[in-house]
Amino acid sequence: MASGILDDDGNATFDSPGRAVECALAIRETLKAFDIDVRAGIHTGEIEVRGDDVAGPAAHIGARVSALAGPSEVLVSSTVKDSVVGSSVEFEERGARTKGRAGLVASVLGH
Repeated sequence: MASGILDDDGNATFDSPGRAVECALAIRETLKAFDIDVRAGIHTGEIEVRGDDVAGPAAHIGARVSALAGPSEVLVSSTVKDSVVGSSVEFEERGARTKGRAGLVASVLGH
């Protein structure tokens, strides 16, 4: 299983959804000091590694979640939200749906 942050400029894979969320929050907070807004979309699932890239349904869903994010927003699929239950991460339901299998998305407020 891999989780990823996917946006217009690239992607990253992680060994757990919680680590992907923590990384996205850290990037967002660090870049705020420079007045740089980033957006991130996170989904978790099986991926296919193709050289320096990833492919498969999980990668596509991550890109769709990212496309829904606003400036300085970290969005996660319902799959990610369910995977980090019990952590200190706080979410706000967004009510938006992705095309595909991910279902509703939630905005990460922080921890």
